[in-house]
Amino acid sequence: MNRRDFMRQAALVGATASISGISDGWGASFPPSSVFPRVSGQEAGGSDPLAIHKSTLVFDGLIPAALTEAFLAELRKGGVDGWHATIGGVQAFADAHNFIDQHPHELVVARSVRDIRDANREGKLSMVFGWQGADVLGDGQNSRFGSPKTALRAYYELGLRIILPVYNVANIFGGGCLEPEMGLTRAGRRLVEEIHGLNMVLDVGGHTGEQTSLDAIEMSAGRVVMCTHSNVKSLNDNPRCVSDRLIEAVARTGGVIGLTPVNDFLVRNRTNAHLDEIPQVTVEEYVDQFDYVRKLVGVDHISLASDFVVGRNIDYGNVNRSIFPRAMFVDASIFVKGYENVAETPHVTAALLRRGWSVPDVRKVLGENLLRAYEQIWGA
Repeated sequence: MNRRDFMRQAALVGATASISGISDGWGASFPPSSVFPRVSGQEAGGSDPLAIHKSTLVFDGLIPAALTEAFLAELRKGGVDGWHATIGGVQAFADAHNFIDQHPHELVVARSVRDIRDANREGKLSMVFGWQGADVLGDGQNSRFGSPKTALRAYYELGLRIILPVYNVANIFGGGCLEPEMGLTRAGRRLVEEIHGLNMVLDVGGHTGEQTSLDAIEMSAGRVVMCTHSNVKSLNDNPRCVSDRLIEAVARTGGVIGLTPVNDFLVRNRTNAHLDEIPQVTVEEYVDQFDYVRKLVGVDHISLASDFVVGRNIDYGNVNRSIFPRAMFVDASIFVKGYENVAETPHVTAALLRRGWSVPDVRKVLGENLLRAYEQIWGA
């Protein structure tokens, strides 16, 4: 089903709400005095997005933002209690742990769902470390005289809990999203076995290619597998988006698909790749993705994954276009209007309520689905 057909069908069943009168003031600037839009009693049983956030453990499935006091303040403003944070090598772990040591009453690194819940009860934020690509492990385990084991156990002890094997382009483990037909390699199969042996989250799709992802799911033999941050290819045929086939495969494991508000992934594709700028869509187009995935596999397999890169100095104007096509992105730091920073997270809640989503279903998307899947993988 393409985007046009989906939107026509959604309109017929009243799924798509009008955005008139709700987008004003939903831009990038977000003054402290702003009030999140309330939803009428007829639309959502009198529910208030901020009240829902205060009574729900809200967990974002991926935020690769720089770790700063300003970012922690944005999380608090948006009612977000924890997040999956992108981390790098040993120095990055040291820097993150040092920051946490300097803010012991604000933040903890979580290694289990119990840690996340305990932090929430104590009024602290929690972060779970993850990798967007396993290149940090090197290729020694794939050499003639190397050990078949990687250094993954060491990173596990530092707090690493989530691993996406391949980031956009092929490595020794498999294909990236730009090589969707390349499968999981022998080294990739050994890595998947190591990930499951340590009860870590295997993250597929998005940056990792489709066939590599499907191979990894197939050999996971009943283990829960996640797609932490991507979008729906059926609504926009972008290389970073995932197919219905992969969404269904992840859902069959009990996993969760995180949906991002990155503007290019929602609207940029081969047909408009020649344009330097494309329209910035709104939070309403973003929640179209939630409606689609809910209809495809059910609400139990959806989460937030904002992918906000605030504080990171990324020069998107200097991208190697011989490798990364314009059909994939031109500026991945532009997000949808109404959800451009983590402080605006309640706008997503309000949009879902306007669509007629029940409060229990909204709570699942805000964090309950992720915590359920994490606990199934990590154990109690």
